[in-house]
Amino acid sequence: MPARSDIRKQLRAQRRALTESERLERSASLCSELARQPVFRSSKRIAAYLSTDGEVETATLIELAVDMGKQVYLPVLIPYRGNRLWFARYEPGTRLVYNRFGILEPEAVHRQRIAPYALDLVLAPLVGFDHNGHRLGMGGGFYDRSFAYLLRRKYWHRPHLVGLAYDFQQLPKLPAQPWDVPLTAVATDTGWHPFQKGKIE
Repeated sequence: MPARSDIRKQLRAQRRALTESERLERSASLCSELARQPVFRSSKRIAAYLSTDGEVETATLIELAVDMGKQVYLPVLIPYRGNRLWFARYEPGTRLVYNRFGILEPEAVHRQRIAPYALDLVLAPLVGFDHNGHRLGMGGGFYDRSFAYLLRRKYWHRPHLVGLAYDFQQLPKLPAQPWDVPLTAVATDTGWHPFQKGKIE
């Protein structure tokens, strides 16, 4: 089996090769698919992310969530706790700043931040995923560390972690690590992929 780094390099190149019109068309299909899902419709606090590096475009999803009266949050790097995330409230007009990776995030105000366990649904970026719900990220481990507590829970698996991906990012099997937090489901431009380990109540 190829190393994670090789898989990551290949899938990122494939993602970047999409034209802008292809990316937007595929993202619109994914948005329509996710908007039909009960887990999205019933969630009140939703974390999303701002797209970069050819990722699925999330602007439409964020706008839809706001229009539906949901509270939307974006990930913010915690400066003094290695490789973990806070989530800060996002609304149209929220001031954004670049973090140390050159990714835009809300200029966090303490009272507008919440902990991961306070969210209902997290729309997670990914580079690849497999049939078992394993997620291949960028390699920093931010999501796995931030949601590691889910691995210790037998009940009340909140928030639901739903990956957003193009259909070609699905692989038969990824090399998994014990600390990998499995996804509840993945929404792609061609369908909805729920996983047994992350049952949606």
